[in-house]
Amino acid sequence: MWKRSGADLKQGEDYMTALTNDLIKLTTEAEKNVKSGGKFRQKLHLMPPVGWLNDPNGLCQFKGVYHAFFQYSPFNAEGGVKMWGHYTSRDMIDWEYQGVMLYPDQPFDCSGVYSGCALIEDGEMYLYYTGNVKLEDSGDYDYINTGRQSNTVLVTSSDGIHFGKKQLLMRNSDYQDDLTLHVRDPKVWKEHGTYYMLQGARTKEDVGQAVIFRSDDKINWTFHSRVETEEKFGYMWECPDYFEVDGKKILSASVQGLTGEEWKDRNVYQSGYFTVEGDILGQYSLSDYRLWDYGFDYYAPQSFETEDGRRIQIGWMGMPDCEEYTNRTIEDGWQHCFTFPREIFVKDGIVRQRPVRELEERKRVSEEIKNGLETKKYTRYEAYISYIKDSRFRAVLAENLSVRYEKNKFIIEFIDKRNNKVSCGRTSRSVETDHVSDVRILADESSVEVFVNDGAYVFSTRYYPEEPGLCIDAEGAEIRVSELI
Repeated sequence: MWKRSGADLKQGEDYMTALTNDLIKLTTEAEKNVKSGGKFRQKLHLMPPVGWLNDPNGLCQFKGVYHAFFQYSPFNAEGGVKMWGHYTSRDMIDWEYQGVMLYPDQPFDCSGVYSGCALIEDGEMYLYYTGNVKLEDSGDYDYINTGRQSNTVLVTSSDGIHFGKKQLLMRNSDYQDDLTLHVRDPKVWKEHGTYYMLQGARTKEDVGQAVIFRSDDKINWTFHSRVETEEKFGYMWECPDYFEVDGKKILSASVQGLTGEEWKDRNVYQSGYFTVEGDILGQYSLSDYRLWDYGFDYYAPQSFETEDGRRIQIGWMGMPDCEEYTNRTIEDGWQHCFTFPREIFVKDGIVRQRPVRELEERKRVSEEIKNGLETKKYTRYEAYISYIKDSRFRAVLAENLSVRYEKNKFIIEFIDKRNNKVSCGRTSRSVETDHVSDVRILADESSVEVFVNDGAYVFSTRYYPEEPGLCIDAEGAEIRVSELI
């Protein structure tokens, strides 16, 4: 077997160091030249300093500090080669940008530092991610079976700021023979003294599933099992996540390729979960798939457990491969944001979501009223409508976004679909439900998240109001509007 000489290795390391230094300089220059961000820059939601943001990665709480890494392309608001940007916070509301932590600067991740997770153990942060390599740039090249590499990589830190040398753990040749080159997005956890890694996968028969690997030392991994549905369910499962909350075992996945009547009026791709009966590492069964979010802008969620035992989830408030709608912030040099952090909990057997409780400290109650409300005061607020009688509820935001219950459906819909300045191509989303008891609307400068029936259903969307406005009609209900400071 041919081996590289010491001189060859030194030359390669020097080259990669030079590449890293160049990327640092270019990123610093791009971030220096950022514009003010325009009127639609968010106050409560994480965004890129400049350029493009997508998947949340490496979410964790480490030594009391919350860490949110993110897919980042600082040079182009419409995307590009991905690196990991990094925010930290003490309360999940006020975040401090720490810079780029991981650059695409090695042969095994030179086309992008793709999604991954954090494992916290013994005072150390372990970041696992997919190193992406594209072998050709031609638009018609086969990136499914021949034209890419998906490498599993590890990097560690003892302080969450400074990271050691990247370690290549697995290549495509280490995955199962019936899988395509689409194996990515590791999620790692420890169970009964053994480490397990869940990765999303696409088979050569175009069937989506997840693959589980096991390890005794967090470094050397072997195949353990697969997680799959009885019938084909999409062609790719991205960003898998597995956790237990309030006694329910949950397998989350962002599924590509869902077809049929149930999915025809949905997004291009879906993000949802199965509940797991039995042992996901052995004998198990999966429930029907349920969406995390029924709105327009929601993909690739990731969760983590806080030091006080809560399960927190953050998603990308965006949608890949969607030509129908866009974002007005591109003209300001940036695009996309995260959802506000959500607590996942179970009540009455239903998996629910709510904004993290830390938000309570930022609420300043402005109005408490019954039946109805009309105002143009607020751009950043929470409106909580409770004790809704006979499911009679309608709200209109910024004179163009309708949120209502009608004919056993909860609907979020842009009223004037020709007014692309507000919707930017978004139209209507809905979910069937037999009643509405309460609605929570969390609005920022250019995003809305709507929580229905104590978070049993959630709708998220970007929007771009010319003027603020909130009109609520809910006869008999109690309405509380709080400004968020």
